[in-house]
Amino acid sequence: MAARIPEETIQLIKRGVDIADVVGDYVQLKKQGRNYFGLCPFHGENSPSFSVSPEKQIYHCFGCGAGGNAFTFLMEIDQISFVEAASRLADRAGVAIDITASENLQSPKTNEYADFLEAHTLMAKFYRHLLLNTDEGSEALRYLHERGFTEDDIDRFQIGWSLPQHEFSLNVLQKRGFDPARMEEAGLLLKNEETGRYYDRFRGRIMFPLHDEKGQVVGFSGRSLGNDQPKYLNSPETPIFHKSRLLYHFHAAKTAIKRQKQFILFEGFADVIAAVRAGFDQSVAVMGTSLTEEHIYLLKRTAKEAVICYDGDQAGVNAAFKAADMLDKQGITVHVTLLPDGLDPDEFIKRNGSDSFTAYVKDASLTLMAFKMEYLKRGKNLRDEAQKFRYIEDVLNEIAGLKKAVERDHYLRRLASEFSLSLQALQEQEKAFFLKKRTDQPERKDLNKHALVQKARPVRQYPRHETAERRLIAHMLQSPDIADRVRLMMDGEPFTIDEHQALYTYLLGYYEKAEHPDTASFLMVLQDDQLRRLAVDISLMTVNEEPSEEELLDYVKEINKQRSRFQIEEKKRERDEAEKRHDYVGAARILKDIIALEKSLSR
Repeated sequence: MAARIPEETIQLIKRGVDIADVVGDYVQLKKQGRNYFGLCPFHGENSPSFSVSPEKQIYHCFGCGAGGNAFTFLMEIDQISFVEAASRLADRAGVAIDITASENLQSPKTNEYADFLEAHTLMAKFYRHLLLNTDEGSEALRYLHERGFTEDDIDRFQIGWSLPQHEFSLNVLQKRGFDPARMEEAGLLLKNEETGRYYDRFRGRIMFPLHDEKGQVVGFSGRSLGNDQPKYLNSPETPIFHKSRLLYHFHAAKTAIKRQKQFILFEGFADVIAAVRAGFDQSVAVMGTSLTEEHIYLLKRTAKEAVICYDGDQAGVNAAFKAADMLDKQGITVHVTLLPDGLDPDEFIKRNGSDSFTAYVKDASLTLMAFKMEYLKRGKNLRDEAQKFRYIEDVLNEIAGLKKAVERDHYLRRLASEFSLSLQALQEQEKAFFLKKRTDQPERKDLNKHALVQKARPVRQYPRHETAERRLIAHMLQSPDIADRVRLMMDGEPFTIDEHQALYTYLLGYYEKAEHPDTASFLMVLQDDQLRRLAVDISLMTVNEEPSEEELLDYVKEINKQRSRFQIEEKKRERDEAEKRHDYVGAARILKDIIALEKSLSR
């Protein structure tokens, strides 16, 4: 039986939340006039076309057409059920909501792997219990304390310990009804192909739970306590865990990232834990993989400024260069922190303390161009004339790619000063690179194809009858009184477009039952996604708050005319059929009807 939430509770939840705050947890919004705009979280784009209306409590994307209210936003972006969305919003609003049927909190789209998520949550709790409350976990706990992990770290990041036995997790999972074959697919167990027996994947390791964007445990990373290899053992790719999409700590860092308008990107979770301890709550990390487009998509929704703080060795600097270039191409402002002595952030903080790390990140981070100037020196002997001039040429090529003239001038002067060169000579050579890049620009338009399409998209023109129907519905959405006036004018006749007729019917029915009607509440009545998007699109039309009788009647007349046009087309087909049957008397009678209908159009 599906869980049901009383209408009064839903209204309390609606009044207690602001859609701009809800959407703002996922999308970086900027106020323009009465609405907020940002990059759509439902499709890739570089120009903001996603609008949020606090006045109407709805959102709408002019690019892909996505639209709805706070409930449907959470349902779509997190792929959850209405009941779970309502439960989350109730927490925000401070509204008590009683939902006893926990199975109803799962979206149909996630039910297939609900046991995977439940098993990971269960094992995360067991691992944590083993670390904190058992003799078997004491050695691991002592090791963590010696490495500088505090009780707060262990609690915040839910760190645990897996026993060295082969069947501990297997037994725990089986006792709670989990199928071992499914748990192998979930990445928690392994199978001995010779004996067919299942056994634990993680044994004798310090366990770090890995959370998805929604905060659900979807995997683990286990660190060996001794010299066992590999040093870090991660969950395999599963239906719920994808390294290319997951960023460590992102679920907990989103609020801080939005508040700071910046994220700090690390290579590993130990660095994130150390950075958070140092006060950088906006820290995230990739999980044993290079930065991907999927990672950037997640990050770009929440902030447009990045600080990259990878390991200080050559491999880390190379990875930072690649990540910085990817982020820059997506319009994110990049700074890079280069730590000395080849140290990784965790080691640097242990050796030098949090204050020193804070100073490096806040005061010593390099702009992307400054970082590139340092990076391009690597592997070159600048005392050698040939290598020096190759370096200068490489830097000039990078400077030529900067969008702002003042930036180009700044770095040209810096280069001239560093090598005691003529500024004029450098400017001339940089200009040649600059012009060449502009000449090549058309060939690279596809790099920003979403933005180009966005700017070129024409405003859609609707036929007169379709515009009339849309405007009537827009007026009806404003109040039950206007809707009733339109109903009387329509006199039982339908709209000419099926989707409009469906909205018309739903709206009249909604107004009969709703005590406090508004657009956001009406959207919850619409189960069909396309109808809901259409309703949002129409609700954003600008119409008079108090339409005159004449205006509404003009729209109704236009709809009636279109209905007559349809009748004329049907009559013409009937006349053709009559003539084919040699029924000329019938054809003449039908022609008379056609003429009468055509005369009605001219009135």
